[in-house]
Amino acid sequence: MKPSDIAPQRAGPRVLTFLHSFEPGGVERIALRLVRRWRALGVDAPLFLGRTDGAMRDVGADLDFITPPRGGPLIARMETLWMIWTLPKVVRRLRPDVLFCAGNTYAIVALALKALLGRDCPPILLKVSNDLDRRDQPVWFRFFYRLWLKAQGRSIDHFVGLETPMADEIRQALGVGADRVTIIPDPALSVSLIERLRAQPRETGDGSGRRFVSIARLTPQKNMALMLRAFSRGAQTSDTLTVIGEGPERTKLESLAKDLGLGRQVIFKGYVPEPAAQLPSFDILLLSSNYEGVPAVILEALAAGLPIIATDCSRSMATLLDHGALGALVPTGDESAFAQAIAAARPGSQDPRRSLEQARRFTLEEAAETYLATLSRLGPKAAMNTPTAASTSAATSSAVGSPT
Repeated sequence: MKPSDIAPQRAGPRVLTFLHSFEPGGVERIALRLVRRWRALGVDAPLFLGRTDGAMRDVGADLDFITPPRGGPLIARMETLWMIWTLPKVVRRLRPDVLFCAGNTYAIVALALKALLGRDCPPILLKVSNDLDRRDQPVWFRFFYRLWLKAQGRSIDHFVGLETPMADEIRQALGVGADRVTIIPDPALSVSLIERLRAQPRETGDGSGRRFVSIARLTPQKNMALMLRAFSRGAQTSDTLTVIGEGPERTKLESLAKDLGLGRQVIFKGYVPEPAAQLPSFDILLLSSNYEGVPAVILEALAAGLPIIATDCSRSMATLLDHGALGALVPTGDESAFAQAIAAARPGSQDPRRSLEQARRFTLEEAAETYLATLSRLGPKAAMNTPTAASTSAATSSAVGSPT
């Protein structure tokens, strides 16, 4: 679809979401689901994609979207610069009421739009999708990183955190007031997905060993090498680990698994269209990330009722796992502790009632309208036009500016 195909007249607010592509990623998957939900609620929600390739087209291929006329391998390697170059023209043409920045990785695009468009730039809402403490960074770099966060705080209009502890984290790291922070539980789930996962019969396996699973993009952030080394130390010879996901580190990780003697125990499955649907086939979920925000896979595992072993990779992890009641939390980067947790893990040990109650907090149905209520407050034009304002006013008053 071309920008000229978008009619200039509309009855509701126009919320423009911008993404790099259909490449797999939790931020992009949730953004596509939000756009679809907003459109179902009658909101004018155009979607901009820098390029149209990627394995996640199954999630968003049915959505109309706007994309620049050129693409290719060079654009894939320079996708952020490409978006900064092409997106301002689209913003000027569409004149959205609000811009939705779907995650931290897009913050540089948001700041570039502010600089390039000046007073013509619409208000921007940034979803803080990752940990801001970033204790994994070298000490010398943290000074520059803090300056970068403060720049975001000065330029971006409003921030959404994904779990209660993120309110203080955002205010402290970005230097913003409570009136610019809203907590909206991450909409990684839907009511129907939770019901489907709970109704799906649990596969018991052949009884020969425990079936571990990891769902992650294979990048340095996920520290999958630590997981493999911990698995080699803590697993029994009859246990298996299935890795679902793709990424630039796959070849390196496959080689490491072979070097560790895990060639028959570790299965690299690659990308699958709906990874959450695979969870009932396994016994225990593993997450070894250096940093995260609110990992969607943790919420999916709670919805499926799986025991969880995860690194303490964000301020929200202890709250997500109910301070150990819903999973084992180990220090980030601690291979020995991770191995010990793997050795002690027991299939079927998850509390089904407690995990279901936690999962139900993170649904698209709840979050989509609360996002719209928050977006409607960023500009008088959006506030007047929001078709769901009446139905979400209560959610707005309780969410916007609240530290919890």
